[in-house]
Amino acid sequence: MILLDTDHVNVLQDQQTSEYATLMRNISASLDQDLVTSVVSFEEQMRGWLALINRHADVAQQVYPYDRLNTLVQFFCQWTLLPFDDAAASQFKLLRGQKIRIGSMDLKIASIALERNLLVLSANLRDFQQVPNLRVEDWIH
Repeated sequence: MILLDTDHVNVLQDQQTSEYATLMRNISASLDQDLVTSVVSFEEQMRGWLALINRHADVAQQVYPYDRLNTLVQFFCQWTLLPFDDAAASQFKLLRGQKIRIGSMDLKIASIALERNLLVLSANLRDFQQVPNLRVEDWIH
C-alpha cells in the first residue's frame, strides 16, 4: 500500500500538467497498485477552499470556490482515506518528543504511514526524510 501526500493528490486532480503524466507513468510501473491517501490530506485541501469562500463577502465570488469544494468532495469519495486514529496520534506524540521539526500536517501523515508501514509519496522529501524509519519517495520530479 502506498500513501499519497497532499502534493501528489493535487497532481492527480489536474490531469493537464507534466507532473501528472510523470506520476501516472511511475504509478503504472509500480508493483504496488494499492494507492490511498489520508483524511489529513483531505483536511488540508478542504481548509484551503473554505478559507477562500470565507474571504469573499460577495456571494457571487463564492461560486467558484464552492464549485471547487464540491469537486474536491467528489474526488476524495473515490479514494480510501486512512484515518488519523489513536495509533497515529501516539506515533505523532513520539515523533514530536524526538523534536522532529516538520509541519504538524506532514507529521500526522508520516505518523499514519509509520503505523501501517507504508511508503509515502511526497515532493517534500526535505521534511519527510527527517522522520526516522519513514519510507518516502517523490514520483513527480
